[in-house]
Amino acid sequence: MAKRWGWVAVGVFVAGVWAACSDDGSTTEPVTAPPPTVSKPVPSKPAATRSTSSKPWYDDYDPAHFAADVRRYARQAGINPQLLMAILYNESYKPHDPKFERQWAEVDSDPAFGIANMHKPAFDETKRGRPFAKRRWEELPDDPALAIQAAAWHLHDLAKRLPSDRADLYAKDELLALGYNAGGGNMRIFARGRKAGAQARSYLDRLHGNWAKSAEALKS
Repeated sequence: MAKRWGWVAVGVFVAGVWAACSDDGSTTEPVTAPPPTVSKPVPSKPAATRSTSSKPWYDDYDPAHFAADVRRYARQAGINPQLLMAILYNESYKPHDPKFERQWAEVDSDPAFGIANMHKPAFDETKRGRPFAKRRWEELPDDPALAIQAAAWHLHDLAKRLPSDRADLYAKDELLALGYNAGGGNMRIFARGRKAGAQARSYLDRLHGNWAKSAEALKS
């Protein structure tokens, strides 16, 4: 959620080309013959377009590709789909190649999995009594739909923890985003009027920057 790192990849591509042509030098004596019959040219069929659908989803990751899942699970959890989509954009800063995530988890003491960057305690708490209760946190890197479903219900649970008497410093969706990033306890503190710290403010600034883009993504 709040962790950030860079991923540097270096590639080298080498190609060689060989071509040859030949002429056997033969000739043909001219032959007197009737004028050739001119036939109409036959148009050739266009070459088939190569399909790129075999590429894995994480090679060209954009949260907009999962707009249908965002709408579906936001509706089920009773949260704003634009908020859920904006959070996915906030969490898209790192590569979501499942192999990369698992390798990083070997050196990170508190890794986050899936396109919503969810930590294991949050996932295990959220799944209780839910349709995905039998799923495991370790499945999140391979299943974007599961990651979106879990994030939606986690936001639902955070909303339940908001105090009824709140200061007007942050709107409800802003508080839920802060809770997603900084935890439910901090969210409640912010709800009572405490200003968010630098890291949480940065997360909120990115959310604002992704807000209009999220609305457009949900139209797809």
